[in-house]
Amino acid sequence: MDSFEFAEDKKLVELCTERKIKVATAESCTGGMISEKITSVSGSSAVIEFGICSYSNRIKHEILGVSEETLEKFSEYSEQCAKEMAEGARRLSGADIAVSTTGVAGPTGGSPEHPVGEVFIGISSEKGIFAKRFLFSGSREDIRRQAAKEALKMLMLSICD
Repeated sequence: MDSFEFAEDKKLVELCTERKIKVATAESCTGGMISEKITSVSGSSAVIEFGICSYSNRIKHEILGVSEETLEKFSEYSEQCAKEMAEGARRLSGADIAVSTTGVAGPTGGSPEHPVGEVFIGISSEKGIFAKRFLFSGSREDIRRQAAKEALKMLMLSICD
């Protein structure tokens, strides 16, 4: 079994289709993996509204609307940045719910403040905006896959909530 298989992909698309929920993504460290998992399911065109790979801080700020203050005070590796990324994706797309990821996939780029494997996942919907910190381990690919899988789980839980 592929370590990135997520048995709920089809259920997520079915649930969103049934409830007429549109989804948007704003991905940094996962680089499009969340969008890929959703769009791999037939019928996903009824669900996926927008996806952006916002790897640079310039794109996070200029396109998604992450404030310069957030990037300077908290960094791109923060709960605040993940929240603003998700909110920006939802605002830009008009989607019902948006998910975001930002973090350090490694193997380089980590620091004592932001170690390799630290990922923040954000969700924005009419119910509110929240983000959660994770600390994943393994190779760069392992970390990215774990983050995408967790983001899909959080998306599913937020829709079912």
